[in-house]
Amino acid sequence: MHNVLITGVAGFLGSHLANYLLKENYNVVGVDNLISGDLENVNKKVKFYDFDCQDFKNLNKIMKNIDYVFHCASTAHEGLSVFSPVENSKNNIVATTSVVASAVNNKVKKIIYCSSMARYGSQKIPFTEDMKPKPTDPYGIFKVAGEEILKNLCNLNKVDWVIAVPHNIIGPNQKYDDPYRNVISIFLNRMLQKKPPIIYGDGNQKRCFSYIDDCIIPLYKMLNKKITNQIINIGPDEEYITINKAAEICSNISGSNLKPIFVLERPQEIKEAYCSSDKARKLLGYQTKTSFYDAVKKTYEHIKKRGSKKFKYYLQIEINNKLTPHTWKKKII
Repeated sequence: MHNVLITGVAGFLGSHLANYLLKENYNVVGVDNLISGDLENVNKKVKFYDFDCQDFKNLNKIMKNIDYVFHCASTAHEGLSVFSPVENSKNNIVATTSVVASAVNNKVKKIIYCSSMARYGSQKIPFTEDMKPKPTDPYGIFKVAGEEILKNLCNLNKVDWVIAVPHNIIGPNQKYDDPYRNVISIFLNRMLQKKPPIIYGDGNQKRCFSYIDDCIIPLYKMLNKKITNQIINIGPDEEYITINKAAEICSNISGSNLKPIFVLERPQEIKEAYCSSDKARKLLGYQTKTSFYDAVKKTYEHIKKRGSKKFKYYLQIEINNKLTPHTWKKKII
């Protein structure tokens, strides 16, 4: 039986991945600092450790006898990274370096690193894996730096690696009281509070959203020893949608009839961001099984069941000036 370490195991992606691997009879060890994760998400069969991935000493201890590592932990706040780059860099660059170094030191077989579409920046769409990364914000820069650290140390020490690039993932267990990220969950949580959605800019930004279950199987298949030293996009490329349309669908599902509030666009936000999944289809047999509508419906039902929550401004704004969104400064969301 193989031993797998998942960082960010109390988070959205990490918790779902842990559940799937447990069903496939893997032993799962999990790490999370619980800053943005929820202990309620963690399967009781997971051997759980509560500490930060920047802690190399403790990581190095629990990495013994680990065969595979899924590095899911991240401060995945792309928009906020423009105004809180220090915290974002620590939880992305420093944490990733710590994870990779401890894994390499303990001779794991493979590291699967969850990157971000932010790596592509503003380029011709759809984004393909052969494009040179051109990130436009600190978060994207940090994720690309993590990729380079991964490749450098793994290639030197002969450890296999895969870089997974998920699309915008939605579904149960996603943090929905975070005012800085997860646009669909923010919409739905506000609608359950009888509040209208807040949209940055004109709402014509185009995205693809991926239901969590559609991402887990391709991630699992990356454990295959034949899939190595690859960058692979994961997510639907058939259903592009504007933020305006997404808000409308959220409104229809939740029964809210409130018109959106439009505010100034966020600095550095990319207008059109979606990937090609041809490579994932070829290497991993990727399929989109859940439509955007159904994905939103399942997300809504989960939030409604758990109960609407007040938004928590748990991350500090480090650069506070006229460019900083007033929705964050005045805690309007």
